[in-house]
Amino acid sequence: MKTALLISTYNWPEALELVLNSVEKQSVLPDEILIADDGSDNYTKEVIEKFVIRSKVPVLHIWQEDEGFRKAKILNKAVSRSTADYIIQIDGDVILHPYFIEDHKNRAEENCYLYGSRVNILPQAVARILGGKLIGFHFFSSEIKNRSRTLHIPFFAKFYKKHKGISRKYRGCNTSYWKKDFMKINGYNEAFEGWGREDSDFAIRLGNAGVFAKRLKFAGIVFHIYHKVSSKGHVDKNNQLQDNSIHQKMTRCEQGVHQYLNN
Repeated sequence: MKTALLISTYNWPEALELVLNSVEKQSVLPDEILIADDGSDNYTKEVIEKFVIRSKVPVLHIWQEDEGFRKAKILNKAVSRSTADYIIQIDGDVILHPYFIEDHKNRAEENCYLYGSRVNILPQAVARILGGKLIGFHFFSSEIKNRSRTLHIPFFAKFYKKHKGISRKYRGCNTSYWKKDFMKINGYNEAFEGWGREDSDFAIRLGNAGVFAKRLKFAGIVFHIYHKVSSKGHVDKNNQLQDNSIHQKMTRCEQGVHQYLNN
């Protein structure tokens, strides 16, 4: 299968640079890299341009005007441009374990999406990591917490089976899915603006459409760089949108990816 690594980002070029550095160290590279940019300035553009020059696979930078938090919209735009069969999605503030891409590919299963966990980098270590451009972490690293999540044991990952419904452990910063399943539910719901719930709503609608979920544990590891949480001013509205998806068993959203397919 042809794979794409989808990275969402917004105005944190120092973090994105480390993420892209960790992509270069992957045991298996994706077939293409999509950078979904929700309105970053030229500093981010410069980081991406330098990466494009040295990247061994095609890189597509999809950018939109900064009109507030519109992550759902930029993800839809990026996926609409993808030529891949399978999308591996992360945020632009998570450093990848060297086997991250390989783990997602190995555990991929038809009619199923994957969700992995994240190791949290301590707030007091962020400046040192960014300044030193550190991307290698392990169980005994002083910069992290959640140490058990660093254990990479693919054999144990095989014991996690697919299930119905969304897990409370689902995180949009570490997930993968088939593009055809993405299209089936019309992708992300662009009615979600501002921080929160666009990713869980996406997974809920996948489940409503009959797509199973499977947890990646002891594999598919990312290291999340601490940052302050975005404004939650829209969270009540977004909670209501998500509740509608649950109670009405919604699959397709109205404002989704299909509006970009003819462009």
